[in-house]
Amino acid sequence: MSTITETVDVDVDVTTAYNQWTQFESFPRFMEGVDEIKQIDATRTHWRLDVGGVKREFDATIVDQTPDQRIAWRSDSGPDHAGVVTFQRLDANQTRVTARMDIDPEGFVENVADKLGILDRRVKGDMKRFKEFIENRGGAETGAWRGDVDRP
Repeated sequence: MSTITETVDVDVDVTTAYNQWTQFESFPRFMEGVDEIKQIDATRTHWRLDVGGVKREFDATIVDQTPDQRIAWRSDSGPDHAGVVTFQRLDANQTRVTARMDIDPEGFVENVADKLGILDRRVKGDMKRFKEFIENRGGAETGAWRGDVDRP
């Protein structure tokens, strides 16, 4: 299992950054290889990915969510992974967003990508594109979900 951690400072307030991150269906607009995410209910999502030409689908469950602070998830099927994204207010108009993921690559292509550092670079690029996405929207998120999810 590999752990990937990436941080980006975005020029929006913490609430805007957090609200945008709760809009999972917008992830394909800034995450490489994510073809589609469907929000099944308040805590479950279905993902369709393309990793080096290999198509994958899986379900994930949000296991911990506190507005303006953190969102944590784990996969229910498909590639074994879990992660957390945290939001730290730096000042009134700047937020540090940190993504930490534990990934157990599945299959030859994913294992090669992991060993060559491709997954690390992909997450770094995704975080950079999130920054561009939210900042280019003039500090306005595409939506928000402000509920709490407590760990089981």
